[in-house]
Amino acid sequence: MRGQLAAILSAAMLMVLGGCGHVADSGVSVKELRCEYRVNPPGIDVVKPRLSWVLESSQRGQKQSAYQILVAGSEEKLRKNQGELWDTGKVNSDESSHIVYAGKNLKSRMRCFWKVRVWDKDGRVSAWSEPAFWTMGLLERSDWKAGWIGLDKVPRQKDSELHLPPPPYLRKAFSVDRAIKRAVVYASALGLYELHINGKRVGNDYFTPGWTDYTKRVYYQTYDVTNLLARGGNAIGAILADGWYAGYLGFGKKREHYGSEPRLFVQLEIEHADGSRETVVTDKSWKAGYGPHLEADFLMGESYDARKEMPGWDRPGFDDSGWEAVALTDKVEGKVQSYPGVTVRETQEIIPVKPTEPKKDTYVFDMGQNFAGWVRLKVKGKAGTKVVLRFAEMLNPDGTIYTKNLREARCTDTYILAGKGEESWQPSFTFHGFRYVEVTGYPGKPGLDAITGIVVHSDTPAVGSFECSNPMVNQLWRNIVWSQRGNFIEVPTDCPQRDERLGWTGDAQIFVRTATYNMDVAAFFTKWLVDLEDAQNEAGAFPDVAPHKVAMGSGVAAWGDAGVICPWAIYQVYGDRRVIERHYESMQKWIAYLQKNSKNLLRPAKGYGDWVSIGSNTPKDVIATAYFAYSTRLLSKMAAAIGKSEDAKKYETLFQQIKDAFNKAYVSDDARIKGETQTCYLLALYFDLLPEDKREPAAKHLVEDLKKRDWHLSTGFVGLSYLLPTLTQMGYLDIAYRLLNNETFPSWGYSIKNGATTIWERWDGWTEEKGFQDPGMNSFNHYAFGSVGRWLFGIVTGIDTEGPGYKRIIIRPRPGGGFNYAKASYKSIHGKIVSDWKIKGHTFTLNVTVPANTTAMVYVPARDAESVTEGGRPAARSESVRFLRMEADAAVYEVGSGNYVFVSEGVTIR
Repeated sequence: MRGQLAAILSAAMLMVLGGCGHVADSGVSVKELRCEYRVNPPGIDVVKPRLSWVLESSQRGQKQSAYQILVAGSEEKLRKNQGELWDTGKVNSDESSHIVYAGKNLKSRMRCFWKVRVWDKDGRVSAWSEPAFWTMGLLERSDWKAGWIGLDKVPRQKDSELHLPPPPYLRKAFSVDRAIKRAVVYASALGLYELHINGKRVGNDYFTPGWTDYTKRVYYQTYDVTNLLARGGNAIGAILADGWYAGYLGFGKKREHYGSEPRLFVQLEIEHADGSRETVVTDKSWKAGYGPHLEADFLMGESYDARKEMPGWDRPGFDDSGWEAVALTDKVEGKVQSYPGVTVRETQEIIPVKPTEPKKDTYVFDMGQNFAGWVRLKVKGKAGTKVVLRFAEMLNPDGTIYTKNLREARCTDTYILAGKGEESWQPSFTFHGFRYVEVTGYPGKPGLDAITGIVVHSDTPAVGSFECSNPMVNQLWRNIVWSQRGNFIEVPTDCPQRDERLGWTGDAQIFVRTATYNMDVAAFFTKWLVDLEDAQNEAGAFPDVAPHKVAMGSGVAAWGDAGVICPWAIYQVYGDRRVIERHYESMQKWIAYLQKNSKNLLRPAKGYGDWVSIGSNTPKDVIATAYFAYSTRLLSKMAAAIGKSEDAKKYETLFQQIKDAFNKAYVSDDARIKGETQTCYLLALYFDLLPEDKREPAAKHLVEDLKKRDWHLSTGFVGLSYLLPTLTQMGYLDIAYRLLNNETFPSWGYSIKNGATTIWERWDGWTEEKGFQDPGMNSFNHYAFGSVGRWLFGIVTGIDTEGPGYKRIIIRPRPGGGFNYAKASYKSIHGKIVSDWKIKGHTFTLNVTVPANTTAMVYVPARDAESVTEGGRPAARSESVRFLRMEADAAVYEVGSGNYVFVSEGVTIR
């Protein structure tokens, strides 16, 4: 009997600790569990969500040989290893990203708790990961019980020249008479909402529910509000602003692009301890009124009168008898869906560098950094004192703020004091792009702590870092990151300051690969690519901007191609096949549109051309035909990636036909390309549009043009992304570094030498000779020229992926440019990659980190294989390092995961 009991206990222990495998300590641990790219996402509506994790190990060469996922309906069951929703069992696979849930059908409101364990390369099982979860949103139309409410009686604003309506406050009191087990609220709006329960703000998101084509889809957010409710009296309330739906949008000084009456949607579901449920929804029982918010608009700013505050408006017991009945709309035109991206949040605070007083009682604060967001005001004074805040990126020569480039965006916040001691205020429904803040009306002289900068952007996690021995280039990388922060606000915009702020597609596609190095943009682009497809017209043309408002063009070369290039980038970086599958039909429609609207496979000379180029004019038909070919080839590759082999062949054949047409029409016998601009040659070379025997002559023509311009670029942003990569590919690394290091006009360094802390829209946005460019289009926070960032990571430090998803990594640093060190880290979907090199004399040292469950090809500059050591021993004879070959003055090695130190002696870096 004892023997049988011991055997049973032993078997149980094996099941708990290791299942079918060795019980010995594993060499790996499982971290960073994510569902649909996000950590513990609430209220998703993906019925087959994808699960990912990262492996960590202190051992070299560690890999996952198998995994097991458990998904349970409660934390208690998961603790007991009961995966009643899904137990994969031991799956022999090294995949650790995008594992598609294949358990029981997921239904509305379900809570799904999950964990993972893996087996390492030696068959040893790891400990279970820490638990993670996701919850399901409301999946069926029948789940929705709430209506859409608002307040349509708008008071006249005597002091507002813009006639901006004030945001209404809406509320409902209710009682809960039983113990609360769990409470979840689903919230949305036509406009923007800020939700409150019992005096507390719900969540820390801004500009919810986000920007969409509201006629096609409206997103909602899900919040667990169990801790905000109480037994007895409760109150729920919201502030409802115009936002993108009804406010000023883009250029043209026009409001109400989608509608004129904002609406709020709230569905609060309460589960009681006894198993019963109740629901509180937006309906005619709500009351509405106006409060301290006088105006709230993205472009114009926010005005707030603290004397009109209503203490307790979002608590039970508040007297709302004087409030109005709400207007009710039963349903909206667009489909209501769970928000798939990352919301806008406060990410950091900035302390001003110094204040000045260029005019009496007019104070200007230099924040030291151009950014997007707002300021928090701290002030003390008499009731009715009006403090006005205006925002600008640059200063006039007399020290006052330069606002001409804002065009018709007022960019002004106003705060009227309540007069009750020290007061603190910041807006909620606007943002500005600025470095300088003008403060007028301040009682007394403001101290440095009178304002604090609040940085806001879509909460895309930082994943990259870069540093080198050239301080200017370090500032360049920081400028790129700041421009990404300032323009990734719900959609990838062109600029955050003037009356535009639109989701320009051309800017997005040219920058997307750089964006992926700086931040995890997978969920951000997952959302925006839906906006892009929603804006595709019936003919198949992708738009100039998405969502598609104000700038209503479509079918433009390099802009519309974002519909193909951006999905390709997300696939390459994150290994995401679903993004291809989701948008495959729309990409096919785009190629069909291009083919139909071409003559003999040559595109017409229309569009924006090589936007904001300097001193050159690339023919638009050359650009258009080149992009037609490029998108076609990318679609061929994506077709192959999802198993559509016949389509892959079809599109590759079409690519070759376009290539032939391009050469016949635009390329001379001596490899000169129509227009003979830098961008002409860059597109032809990077897009593989030239026969092999013309590639080198074309590259020489490119270099000739650079030399003719005293080694300066002339490209706009359409060609710029390909400039340094193409020069490197064609053997002109020294020239690429020369362009990077330039500090004379036009160059990246020129703007930095003149104080830039973000990327400028134009090379000549400001020059010593001419001052400011045309204020009609002159942003100082525009990320497109920051597309060079991909070269800093992919060439200077050499971090790249061979195939999709960084499963097989390339680390191929190309030192040069007088740099004596450069280092970068990149947190890929499989973990952290590091390339850190330095040169001292003729010794080159390369520190490398390769994440677990991946392999890397490492290129070490060397005169021969024998001159390279790793960890102090000859690299060619190391057990952890496999020498492959010598290639272009580099020794090439294959390594597994781990940390490595390569030292190469006798190296001469040009």
